[in-house]
Amino acid sequence: MNTDLFLTDAELAKLTGFKIKSKQIVRLRAQGIPFQVNASGHPVVTRAAVEGRREPVEAEAGWTPGLISA
Repeated sequence: MNTDLFLTDAELAKLTGFKIKSKQIVRLRAQGIPFQVNASGHPVVTRAAVEGRREPVEAEAGWTPGLISA
């Protein structure tokens, strides 16, 4: 069992059938798989999104969004 948080480039290519990032994004949208696009334009998919796990996401203690002023 892989314990990495995100799919590797090879796994993402296998999942989508494409190595080109723009085509991967189109395919992920068509498949309804949640993803984010990183600063270099590559889609990033969590392993939990593909495996169907639903794990609660907890915010870091003490973190405040930069747009909210105290």
